Amino acid sequence: MTADAGSDGGHDAPGGVRRDRADAPPVYGLTVDDQTRCIHYGTSLDVVAIEFHCCRRLYPCHLCHDEVADHDASRWPRHMWREPAILCGVCRSRITIARYLATDVCPSCEAPFNPGCRLHSHLYFETL
Repeated sequence: MTADAGSDGGHDAPGGVRRDRADAPPVYGLTVDDQTRCIHYGTSLDVVAIEFHCCRRLYPCHLCHDEVADHDASRWPRHMWREPAILCGVCRSRITIARYLATDVCPSCEAPFNPGCRLHSHLYFETL
């Protein structure tokens, strides 16, 4: 079962769907705030959600996907890195994978991103 978190004060519903703004795409997983932080990664810099290649759903992290999705994750192939598969949790801008991997800040609002996320990039994106 999924629900719109806006109806319950912003808290996640069972099934892990969260929408905090009327125009925001749903973010699945165990989010804890309206900037896409989750129970696994909750620092001030953890403000992105990644659209997973396998299901085209946004999740804050690979652990959220593993806990909520009913399938294994698949990585974005390099030839698709022009897809806007990253969501800035601060301004809700969509960012291409290539641009996300080349920066530590949102190109739209300059919110800083967690540079430590690069350690997990192989879980989301094909690497060399």
